[in-house]
Amino acid sequence: MNTVELLRQYRIGSFAIFDFAISFVAVALLAPLLSWAFRKLKVNVPFTSWMFFTIPTSILVHIIVGRYTPLTRAVVDPHGHILEKIIILILIVAGLKGISRIKK
Repeated sequence: MNTVELLRQYRIGSFAIFDFAISFVAVALLAPLLSWAFRKLKVNVPFTSWMFFTIPTSILVHIIVGRYTPLTRAVVDPHGHILEKIIILILIVAGLKGISRIKK
């Protein structure tokens, strides 16, 4: 068993804690660069919005690359998993609340 497999064995339900942690660390590192790029487009996206967008963005990326994780399957499942869908919707709305246009 390699190190990643060892770290991924710790779970909450069917969700690996390591996967969530890596996603949030990656977005935390990329947030300043992403915010800078959006400021060039006259849109202010604060760090907190990037943190709220982490999980919804991860789901979108998993769908695009065709890798269906348990959370991705739960969100795209048309039958059930209402709690997961509500949480994703709340994260999207919370992330959008922080975004504003930069007026010159």
